[in-house]
Amino acid sequence: MQIDLLHFLLLVASGIAAGFVNTMAGGGSVFTVPALMLLGMPADVANGTNRIGVLMQSVAGVRGFRKYGKLDQSALLPIPLPTVTGSLLGSLVASYLPPDILKPVLLGTMLAMTLLVVLRPSTFPTTAEQPFAISDKPAANVWLFVAGVYGGFVQAGVGFILLTALAGVLRYDLVRANAMKMVCSLAFTLVALAIFLYFDQVRWMPGLILAAGNMLGTWITVRFAVKAKQSTIKWFLFVMTLCSCIAALIF
Repeated sequence: MQIDLLHFLLLVASGIAAGFVNTMAGGGSVFTVPALMLLGMPADVANGTNRIGVLMQSVAGVRGFRKYGKLDQSALLPIPLPTVTGSLLGSLVASYLPPDILKPVLLGTMLAMTLLVVLRPSTFPTTAEQPFAISDKPAANVWLFVAGVYGGFVQAGVGFILLTALAGVLRYDLVRANAMKMVCSLAFTLVALAIFLYFDQVRWMPGLILAAGNMLGTWITVRFAVKAKQSTIKWFLFVMTLCSCIAALIF
C-alpha cells in the first residue's frame, strides 16, 4: 500500500492523539480507525490494522508505569486472564460481523461511566485505598471478560469498561487502574492481532507508522499520568467519555 506524506502525517498525528487518550482514559481508536479508513481500507481491515498500534502503545505504557512503580505486580496474571478469554471470542466474531452490532453496548457503557463520574465521584477511589484482590470480587471477572470480548471485537472505548472493573469494582486509584488497564490491553490485543492476521485483515506498513505515533503519545503521557491529581484524571475521563459518545453517535 502506497502512503504519501499527507497520509503519513495523518497516521502519526492520530497515533499520538490515541496514545495520549488511551493512556489517560480510553477511546483513542476513535482517532486511529477513521485515519486508516481514509487510506481506503475497509472497516474490518482498519479494525485489524489498528491493533498493531494498540499493541505497541500497551508495551510502552506497561514499561512506563512499571518504571514509576505504579504496577500491581501481584495481579499481573489473574486480572488480564479473563480479558484474554473474552478477546478470543470477540476477535473471532469481529472477523465475520461488522462492528456496528455492538455500538449500543459501547454507548450504554460510556454513558453510564459519564454519569458515575459526575454524580458519584466516590465511584473511583483515592490513592489511600487498598485495592481488592480479584478473588474477593467475582463481579470484576465478569467486567473483565466483557472488556475482553468488546476489545477483541472493536477496541474503541474498551478502556472505559476496563476502568469500571479496575477502579469501580477492584478499587484501584486511577493511576494504578490505568497502569493495569495497559497490561490487560497488551494481553488481549496479542490474541486479537493473531486472529486478524490469520484472516488477512492486517496491513503492516500503515500499522507500524500508526504504532510509532501511538508509542510516542503513550511515552509522553505516562510521565504526566503518574503525577496527575485524581481530580484531573477524573475530569479528563469525563470529557473523553462525552467525546467518544458523540463520535459513536455520528459515525
